[in-house]
Amino acid sequence: MTSFEDFAKVCNRIEGISGSLEMTSVVAEFLKLVSDEELEIAARFIMGHVFPVWSKEELGIGPGLLYSAVSKTSSLPVKQVEKFVKDTGDIGSAAEKAIATGKTHLGFFSEGELSIEDVYLRFRKIAELTGKGSQDAKIKNLQYLFGAAKPAEIVYLVRLSIEELRIGVGEGIVRDAIAEAFNVSTDLVERGYMLTNDFGLVAYTAKKEGGQGLEKLGVEINRPLKMMLAQIASGINESVKEMGTVAVEWKFDGARVQVHKEDNDVTIYSRRLEDVTSSLPDLVKSIKSHVLAKNAILDGEAVAIGRDKRPMAFQEILRRFRRKYDITATAIEIPLYLNLFDILYLNGESLIDAPLIQRRKKLEQVCDKSILAKQTITDNTETVETIYKEALAAGHEGVMLKNPESFYTPGKRGKNWLKLKPIMETLDLVVIGGDWGEGRRASLFGSYLLACREPDTDRLLSIGRVATGITDEQLEELTNLFKELVISESGTEVEFEPKIVFEVGFEEIQKSPNYDSGYALRFPRLVNVRSDKSVEDADSIERVEQLYIGQKGR
Repeated sequence: MTSFEDFAKVCNRIEGISGSLEMTSVVAEFLKLVSDEELEIAARFIMGHVFPVWSKEELGIGPGLLYSAVSKTSSLPVKQVEKFVKDTGDIGSAAEKAIATGKTHLGFFSEGELSIEDVYLRFRKIAELTGKGSQDAKIKNLQYLFGAAKPAEIVYLVRLSIEELRIGVGEGIVRDAIAEAFNVSTDLVERGYMLTNDFGLVAYTAKKEGGQGLEKLGVEINRPLKMMLAQIASGINESVKEMGTVAVEWKFDGARVQVHKEDNDVTIYSRRLEDVTSSLPDLVKSIKSHVLAKNAILDGEAVAIGRDKRPMAFQEILRRFRRKYDITATAIEIPLYLNLFDILYLNGESLIDAPLIQRRKKLEQVCDKSILAKQTITDNTETVETIYKEALAAGHEGVMLKNPESFYTPGKRGKNWLKLKPIMETLDLVVIGGDWGEGRRASLFGSYLLACREPDTDRLLSIGRVATGITDEQLEELTNLFKELVISESGTEVEFEPKIVFEVGFEEIQKSPNYDSGYALRFPRLVNVRSDKSVEDADSIERVEQLYIGQKGR
């Protein structure tokens, strides 16, 4: 067995490393030392995951529950724990400080030290707790872990319990570390991960069976694959010229789904590979009625259609995916329709290495036309233009242009799938607040609260937060800039004096009750810091409304 203290020491060491190559070597050495029984667990832990990302098992531990567990372990009030979080900027360090300061209940593991497997089994026990009294039981199990842990272990126990390790180890580092540790090809490791979505299984296979074992890893029912992604098309003429012939499909304004059908059992996974089956009984019924294959993995889009026969807003679809209660009533209110466009597995055979044109034929053979996305293969740019205009007129996002000879590459964004959408304009918005980061970024502002102007009153109306499109270098520069503009702080949230304007790009403007403006930006990204513009030059709520009405043919 490998002690959890060894894992904590490795995490602590990694936090002090800035270079990815050195970080990779440290992770590789750790994976070599972990016992066979704990290798799968350790490979997930190092990325901050307890279970495979597609697993139905969830810890269900939020900040409130975590603070209560730390409070009970340390005998300090929750308010004091929250103060430590504010002071340290990191929930793990705050817990370590609280438990060291308070009257801790040590000695639960007097016979020995915590192992990686001990921690995992305790987390599994927590994940199994549901229903009445489960919250108290989860707190007691966390107390058990915290009381048994050494101070250096508590930081990472706490972070793991909310599955945010925050040490900077991502997929690329773990991929390269597995290849280095077990002397296998990086490409084979990546392929294995794309097919299984579980670095734990990939690491164990690499150690025990080497490259040959990794080559045998394949597609399996109820083990979702990463979904193939698309790049933005530069234009119709350019795309058709590059591909020669294109498969044209509508780009639906919906939510991506991956359907796994095994006999009469259907499981539906979201884009994040979460099991959302229980929330989508209407789609399950449709699949059972219209998919003839005994066993299949299908790729498609779920679209909510309103009474006006047009797509409903994206956040309405999210309501369906997140709904756990009153599912039948919500399904009537927000009906979903399936548009399948690919098949990855059929009756024991993986199809991801077959050309799209062959996969499409298989798809048409086993699915009723009513749930298939229409596809047109053409080399005529005018035909593509017509389909594009039809999609926009119907309220959808545009079209997909696909290479008919392309394979299905899980998790990859390449030139074989291109998305063609209207170019959305940017907005100039005032920064009115922000949030401190966590872990290694605790001393930096990690996201920024944005606002548009209300011209008649000069009020600033919040419209969303931006955290993407910002480089590490910019994070430091912006933090130094905004530190001088801090008005007040509450926890990790900060209010700024409104002086800085950001130019922000986004995919879509949505209605939202969460912000003062009544709108929110979908996938906002920082384009520029507009130091040449004052607050008075920022965009108004009227401009936001005009863009909202004008998008997608509204």
